[in-house]
Amino acid sequence: MSLEEYRKKRHFKDTPEPEDIIDNDNKFRFVIQRHRASHLHYDLRLEMQGVLKSWAVPKGPSMNPKDKRLAVHTEDHPVAYLTFEGVIPTGNYGAGKMSIWDEGHYENLYPDNDVTSDYASGKLKIVFHGDKIKGIFTLVRSTSMNKKNQWLFIKHADEFATDMNYNAEDFNLEVSANTHEQDALNLKSMVKPMLASPGTKIFNDKNWIYELKYDGYRVLANINSGQVELYSRNGISLNEKFKLIHDELGGVEHTAILDGEVVLLDAKGLPRFNALQNYSVTSTKGVLVYYVFDLLHLNGHDTIDLPLLDRKELLKTLIEDFQHIMYCDHVDAMGITVFEQALAMGMEGVIAKKADSTYDPNLRSSNWLKFKNIEDTEVIICGYTLSKNKARKFASLILGMVEEENLVYVGTCGSGFTEKQMTELYNKFELLKTDTPIFQIGEHLKGRKAVWLRPKLVCEVKFSEWTPNNIMRHPVFLRLREDKSIPFHQTDEIISEQPVKKISSDSEFTLEVDQIKVPITNPDKMYWPEAKLTKYDLLDYYIKMSDYILPYLKDRPESLHRHPNGIQGDSFYQKDHENLPTWIDTVAIASKSSEKELNYLLCQNQATLIYMNNLGCIELHPWHSTLYQLDRPDYAIIDLDPSTDNTFEQVIETALATKAVLDDAKIKGFCKTSGASGIHIYIPMGGMYTYEEARDFTKLLCVYIHEQLPELTTMERSLKKRGPKIYLDYLQNRKGQTIVSAYSVRPVKQATVSTPLDWSELKLGVKVSDFNINSVPERVSNQKDLFKGILGKGINMDAVIDQLMKL
Repeated sequence: MSLEEYRKKRHFKDTPEPEDIIDNDNKFRFVIQRHRASHLHYDLRLEMQGVLKSWAVPKGPSMNPKDKRLAVHTEDHPVAYLTFEGVIPTGNYGAGKMSIWDEGHYENLYPDNDVTSDYASGKLKIVFHGDKIKGIFTLVRSTSMNKKNQWLFIKHADEFATDMNYNAEDFNLEVSANTHEQDALNLKSMVKPMLASPGTKIFNDKNWIYELKYDGYRVLANINSGQVELYSRNGISLNEKFKLIHDELGGVEHTAILDGEVVLLDAKGLPRFNALQNYSVTSTKGVLVYYVFDLLHLNGHDTIDLPLLDRKELLKTLIEDFQHIMYCDHVDAMGITVFEQALAMGMEGVIAKKADSTYDPNLRSSNWLKFKNIEDTEVIICGYTLSKNKARKFASLILGMVEEENLVYVGTCGSGFTEKQMTELYNKFELLKTDTPIFQIGEHLKGRKAVWLRPKLVCEVKFSEWTPNNIMRHPVFLRLREDKSIPFHQTDEIISEQPVKKISSDSEFTLEVDQIKVPITNPDKMYWPEAKLTKYDLLDYYIKMSDYILPYLKDRPESLHRHPNGIQGDSFYQKDHENLPTWIDTVAIASKSSEKELNYLLCQNQATLIYMNNLGCIELHPWHSTLYQLDRPDYAIIDLDPSTDNTFEQVIETALATKAVLDDAKIKGFCKTSGASGIHIYIPMGGMYTYEEARDFTKLLCVYIHEQLPELTTMERSLKKRGPKIYLDYLQNRKGQTIVSAYSVRPVKQATVSTPLDWSELKLGVKVSDFNINSVPERVSNQKDLFKGILGKGINMDAVIDQLMKL
């Protein structure tokens, strides 16, 4: 606690900064100041020990948990600096403009801990209550001796977090000294859009309206008194990509959330998606337009519960006199006519919307239906031709379709790919190469050399028409259908000429993932003989599902459960690792039983996940706590473990009884299938309690559950004493104990997946086998992540126990 260094660096006659006075009020206030000095940065200051502990954050704070912002510890500042704004004159230390970006108060996440002790140990876990910065953050010091002033400032994945690209500058308003803006963008208003369901046959209906379907990017805009955030349906910031639209939206003199489609129009006024993907304001020809078709919020009032036509009427008055922002008009009742005219114009199709429907964020609804041009189709990728351009991964795809149980050639496709798509496709092709031609089409390739692939991947293309020889004319690649594929064991069966040559058992290659080369061996090794699923199928599943799985693995030590020869071979657990690739992160943890430190693997990215899968990790076993607080779990677990005499219907009955107890205690719990015979129920702890506290708490809950079903459940750990009952296992809540992760495949006959469920799905007729390696990727593509809440704010255990005592 000293302001000596602060004093030495300043001459108070020359700077408007406050003088070096200790203030022992210690009211746990904070400020984040935007400091335009020689280099723009942000200063984080926490009131502690009569001063402000200070860190310079070069990139500014982030509300995205993926960002680990560098924070350089600087000298203590006086508490009076909490309100300082102004210009530090040239010639003084830190010369430049200082303005307040955010302010408020903070608290230690662990009320029993002394925040000064946590600060001294180099690991602060604090909760911010500001206008822009909210929720849990970790501030952790580097363990390197030569970087002792370097800390990391990291957002926790709670209800205030965002998965968007976060730039503090996007939430800054330039204002004069001694004032700062009070009205910041509300990050919680960033919603995922309502989605349309596929329609089967276009119709006329007076209760429906019809809009043109534009082939572009779905974009939402959050506008707040001239301040704009533009983002995609997946939360990716589009402020820079579509800066022309972003800047023009700044002219909207209202607070609003808009939903629409950004398109690039050619000279004929038709959208050109391929050009939009590579859009550059300086080089791309065409006109960029944001067609706005819905209004979610207006001037402090949510509008999502208003009928669609009322929302559009409000929207129409809002979007006037703009060059690149247009109101998306509609036609009432006449769906068939609109659809036919859309196709005649060269448009992609139409969207039919029920006129009185409300807006349901993040939901695929039957109140909105999409009808597309019939000249879009799905085809099988059977190979590719080599490119003469070394910078291009391949020249074109060789495409096929199944007709009368034979695979026939339908054309080649060499356009429509982004560079990223080409790389992703090429990486997938490495697992599928074969020496045997899928069909004989030499005359169609015009001298180009073909590389043949097992016909497993399905993609969607659009084309102008079929030729008399049943070849697609001018096909353009749209997207890989990750939700559709041909089972690996069936690829031989659909080939009309001859079986595909097997990949040799000692085959080995590398798969490039985010510029990391991951070694892959023996992709055709049979992992599930009965289901005829191979190592390739395992890799393919985890590649598709990595975005869903990684949040539950990141920063958590992994206990690897390896099945190098599939589910019928021997398996073993591995915790300690040596000679890992340098791009894989690890953490050393002391082990009492081993009397040494074990080097645990950390699965931080898709490349590491694939590396683990290649080692034979069919299932994934992360710790319940992260490396930042190994002794405090993020969630507690009740494992409903049935005996061989119990049915799954009885497990469901027990799960619903558990839900009733949780509801009575005002706990929001989450459930998933175990992937075997049981159900796992998770309770968010938020890293606020020790493992012992979590275990004792879940034991108390199990007592209440057992009271509900005394004849069906037991808390007896001994297998001999349990009998034909479902074991309420609360002992999973121990440091280092692991349980299979959400979305993890299980090493059982049907390749089932431990799948998060909505409580409403727990009913008679549901089976564990419904959720498997083939069905789960399609399932998650049509719904939000049901399990995300387990990483959010934890329960208030004292309040819950008080509630239980009242029951």
